Amino acid sequence: TGLRVVDLTQVLAGPYAAYQLGLMGAEVLKIETPGAGDWARTNGPMAALNAEQMGLAYLTQNANKKSVTLNLKSAEGLAILKRLLAGADIFIENFRPGAVARLGLSFDVVREINPGIVYCSISAFGQDGEFSHRPAYDHVIQGMCGIMKTTGAHADAPQKVGAPFVDYATGLNAAFAIVSALHEVRRTGKAVHLDVAMLDTSMLLMASLLTSHLTGGWMPKPAGNEAWSQSPSSGAFETTDGLLMIAANTDRQFRALCAGIGRPDIAGDERWNDPQARRSNAPSLRAELIAVFRTDSAMNWEKALDAAGVPAAKVRSLDETLAEDHSRARVFAKTMRWDREPRDIHLPTLGFKVDGEVVAATMPPPSLGGDTHEVLRALGYGEAELRRLTDEAII
Repeated sequence: TGLRVVDLTQVLAGPYAAYQLGLMGAEVLKIETPGAGDWARTNGPMAALNAEQMGLAYLTQNANKKSVTLNLKSAEGLAILKRLLAGADIFIENFRPGAVARLGLSFDVVREINPGIVYCSISAFGQDGEFSHRPAYDHVIQGMCGIMKTTGAHADAPQKVGAPFVDYATGLNAAFAIVSALHEVRRTGKAVHLDVAMLDTSMLLMASLLTSHLTGGWMPKPAGNEAWSQSPSSGAFETTDGLLMIAANTDRQFRALCAGIGRPDIAGDERWNDPQARRSNAPSLRAELIAVFRTDSAMNWEKALDAAGVPAAKVRSLDETLAEDHSRARVFAKTMRWDREPRDIHLPTLGFKVDGEVVAATMPPPSLGGDTHEVLRALGYGEAELRRLTDEAII
């Protein structure tokens, strides 16, 4: 609270980073092109909202912000942005490397304007390296980072992860970097330039695979629904009505699993009574467990294994998860009333509770340019000047 963010980003990763800061209390000024705005405004599964430039792809990560439209190709529009940067604490941009510098907003220029600013550049591949000039989206990065070669069973790999997890993880990574840099600026009084890349983030989401490959030469293979531990008593098991995911990696977990399914004899069998034996006789153990789990429902097994202290979960759909009491207690999204159809929108909350409380958006996502006049009035612009800037398509 009390900090100002100038958010010159669009689509997903950059806006999601700024959204995190907005949820935590910062004033976020979303800078958009007059008439067009963020590309995400016209995207999402509800055509009526797309037509109003309030698409669901935009709503997801743009609440708790103010929208200011500026034509940055005009000298006057760029000058206004520089005035806003002079009073800001954080600047976030997700242009292709070099594009913001050509616009006249390089890190060197901005730190001259504001020597204590946190300047965060978000891009696909980073500010240096052979690929730095390239644009990309989540699925392109998934194709490059190696995750698709590990996703799916051998017969159908490679597969993309269903959700745009690289985009969202990059937004979280950027928000973490920004909050860390704020402390460095306070310590030294000097501006900090952060270089956050989608490819870097995707590699670090696979940190254990990265370390195992670089240190031991191990090459990950398609894992399907099996656990990375490769334990024969972990992974996916068919039940009478769907899949059950189990994690029984340790000897204690394995014995608890056998007790929980009513088959302590499996743990006592010499073929499987120690970790090495289980690895050596994995196919026969797997076949024994498969036969057991096919006798009851996934939810009944989940409850039985929970009682036994074994991590296990029925594979759920999104609506099934959200309908559960636990989801209602954790509050992944909050409902907000607004002046458009549908009347209720459901916006993601902060990914952690603070002193036991959920942190949710308090301001609806702004209409395109809806706060421009208010913000410029605070800079000293009068009504006649605002009309001129509007008429000349500068704001």
